[in-house]
Amino acid sequence: MFSLIIPVYNEEDLIDELAERAINAVESFTSNYEILFVNDGSTDSTLRKLIEVRKRFSRVKIVDLSRNFGHQAAFTAGLEMAMGNYVAMMDGDLQDPPELLAEMFRMINDEGFDIVTGKRKGRKTKRHRIATNLFHVFFKKVAGLVEVENAGNFSMLNRSAVDALVKMKESIRYLPGLRSFIGFNQGFVEYIREDRAGGEPKMTFGKLVLLGADAIFSFSKFPIKVCLVLGMIGTLVFLFAGIYVLVAKSFGFALIGWSSTVLSIYFLGSIQLIFLGVVGEYVYRIYKESQNRPIYLVKKFYDTETE
Repeated sequence: MFSLIIPVYNEEDLIDELAERAINAVESFTSNYEILFVNDGSTDSTLRKLIEVRKRFSRVKIVDLSRNFGHQAAFTAGLEMAMGNYVAMMDGDLQDPPELLAEMFRMINDEGFDIVTGKRKGRKTKRHRIATNLFHVFFKKVAGLVEVENAGNFSMLNRSAVDALVKMKESIRYLPGLRSFIGFNQGFVEYIREDRAGGEPKMTFGKLVLLGADAIFSFSKFPIKVCLVLGMIGTLVFLFAGIYVLVAKSFGFALIGWSSTVLSIYFLGSIQLIFLGVVGEYVYRIYKESQNRPIYLVKKFYDTETE
């Protein structure tokens, strides 16, 4: 059995086209499948349109979350509820072409891959392109996860890889990083990432920054290293500054005034604030994990047996 997971949030304009393309793509390589739409707390008519689609296609299932838990949580809900021996993840804005699923399925079955990921070799949309590309290059360097470069959620996994991914229970999640972390035999399909088929983008620049921060703090100690380097640089700077002041006073040409003192206080204060911010981020993540709250809550599950 094959499962396709598609999280949606306020995508009423795209539901019909999304469902049609996804169903046609999946039926091109298998007749035994389920498509799990995860409604991530939509406030428009997305859920109503999904129910209408399900009336026409019995293999469509709907996971209706109790509120908006976020993109990564919605994918996690789908992963934990998917029944297939092969499971694919795809965004609901049609920037990831569902027609590539057939090639991913072939690579897993014929070439022995456990995971096949869509790797973006270009983007038709210019929105956040530079920032996204810089993040992927930077994250690969600091986290050491080569498979993450130019790869998002669009992927297909066999059951062994899905089971391993589901075992990752951290609350603050970055699935491309977790998918790379679990290992297994991973392959890639290159594609040009399309622009949105319609509607307003849900991933704003601010959300991209937050997702990037979650990725870096979850998979890298780079922020701590930056603090250490800044601390060492600050110590060396003021060590030499102290020597200079002592020498200047000894020879009577020390500058009179408060400029150096004030600048020193501001400099050291800024470094301390950076340290506190970085440490605070790690403490916050420890606190969130210690709460052990559910990653998501399901309001209703529309499957083939219940309404």
